[in-house]
Parts: sequence; C-alpha cells; structure tokens
Amino acid sequence: MSRRWINLFTHLFTALTGMACALVILLVAIILGNIAYHGIPHLSWRFLTTAPSSGMTEGGIFPAIFGTAFLVLLMTIAVVPLGVCTAIYLQEYAPVKSKWVHLVRMAIQNLAGVPAIVFGLFGLGFFIEFVGRRVDQIFFSGQLYFGQPAIIWAALTMALLTLPTVVVSTEEALRVVPRSHREVAYALGATRWQMVWYVLLPQAIGGILTGTILAVSRGAGEVAPILFTGAAYYLPYLPSRLNQQFMELGYHVYVMATQSPDVDATKPILYSTVFVLLTLTFLLNFAAILIRSHIRRRLAAAR
Repeated sequence: MSRRWINLFTHLFTALTGMACALVILLVAIILGNIAYHGIPHLSWRFLTTAPSSGMTEGGIFPAIFGTAFLVLLMTIAVVPLGVCTAIYLQEYAPVKSKWVHLVRMAIQNLAGVPAIVFGLFGLGFFIEFVGRRVDQIFFSGQLYFGQPAIIWAALTMALLTLPTVVVSTEEALRVVPRSHREVAYALGATRWQMVWYVLLPQAIGGILTGTILAVSRGAGEVAPILFTGAAYYLPYLPSRLNQQFMELGYHVYVMATQSPDVDATKPILYSTVFVLLTLTFLLNFAAILIRSHIRRRLAAAR
C-alpha cells in the first residue's frame, strides 16, 4: 500500500475518532444542560435543608443528601482497606504461578461484570438474612436489630460492588513501581512488610486514590444494590445508628420518577434532586482528587 493511501486512512480515522469524541461531549453537555435548566430554578436553602413532605411534592431532600454522603463514607471505609490489602497480597506475597491466585484474579474480573441488582439480592440474603439474623440471635436474644435492611448492610453491599475497581487499580499502581526499588529496599535490610509500607505504598498512592475516586463515583450513583438492603421510601429523620434505614438521592429520584401520583408536581423536585446528586458526586470526586494531589506534593517534597 502506498504512502498516499496510508496518509488518507490516517486522516480519515483521525476525523472519525474526533467526530465520535465531539458527539460524546455534545451528548453529555445536552444532558447536563437539560438537568441544570430544569433543576436550578427550584433550588433553595429550604430545599437543601428540610425533609420531604406532602407526598414528596413539597419540602426538601436533606435526609437523602445526608444518607447518600453517609453511605459513600461507610462504603469507602469498608472497601479501600480490603481492596488494597487484597491487591498487595496478590502482587507481592502470593506465588506467581499459583493456581489459586489465578482463580482469585479471575473471580475479581467476573465480579466486576456481575449486574448491580445481583449484588442487592446477595446483600439481602447474606448480610441481612444470614449475618444480621445470627447477630440478633447471639447478642439480642432474637430481637430484630440487625436482621433487617440498614445502612451498614447497604454500605457493605456497595463495598463488594466496587471492590474489583479498587483491587485492579491498586494492582496496576503496584505493578508499575520498578523492580529495582524493591531490590534496593531488600539490599538495605528491609523486610517485605517494610518494603511494602515505606517503598511501594508511597509510590502507588496515586493509583490507589484513583481507584477510590472511581469507587466513590459508582457508589454514589448506584441504586439497585440498596433497594433491598437499606434504602427507604420516606424517612423524616436522619440515621443515627448503623442498623437504621436511610434515604438516598438515587433511590429518591427513582421513587419520584416511577411512583409519584402527580408527575407535574414532582417534576421540578425530580430535576433538582438529580442536579444535587450530580453535584454531590462531583464534589466527592473533587475532594478525593484534592487529597490525591496533596499527598503527591508531600511525597515529591519529601524526596
């Protein structure tokens, strides 16, 4: 094939990919613009700080905002240590040619492809019916405390949903650290744990926080796993204990969009709630990005 045809195909492929990127950006801009156009006029301080009332047609969404932030916080506390420790073991401790390690990695990959609704059913059957009921039988004489939908079970279910993201991103971050850094640490007399703690983790912290950011993004937007594990249609109070149910912005949007008796009355609230959900998700991501940048600057200054 002549150079002329190669250049022609190169320019054609560049043009097609550029058009595809522009189309994606245009669609995102239209969606966000539509939500902002219909959602911002209804926003007010009262809307953000009060509870819903009058059949979801009046009041605000503060319990849903609090429940979403609390859920994401608990999920992050549960998934990050577990995901990082799993990745460290697979990358640094497990035998390279072990069949069990291969099976674990394959299980993590398959776990990433499981539909979110399946995680919700698993959380209902395992966390609530199995773990929660047995905790009630052992510690509370069979009274119903933890054997019911609650924010702790919803957070653990979401942690399982986002676990593959954290594990894969942490493994990739550990894998790119040069082998020579490990060898230098061993040559100076460091143990494997010291090498991991003082050499690998500081250099891989950016990838770990990137996985955390992706987990937070997915956890804040998923609705299916919490349908069976803790989300409530309406609660006028904030959850003060881990065994209580909670309101969540995504579920709140789902309820108003599918079960409202007056669609016209709830439409402004619906758009405003979606706008708040997107804003909260962006703020959580932005906070994680700021933390990552601050840690990177501190590590660079320490070097």
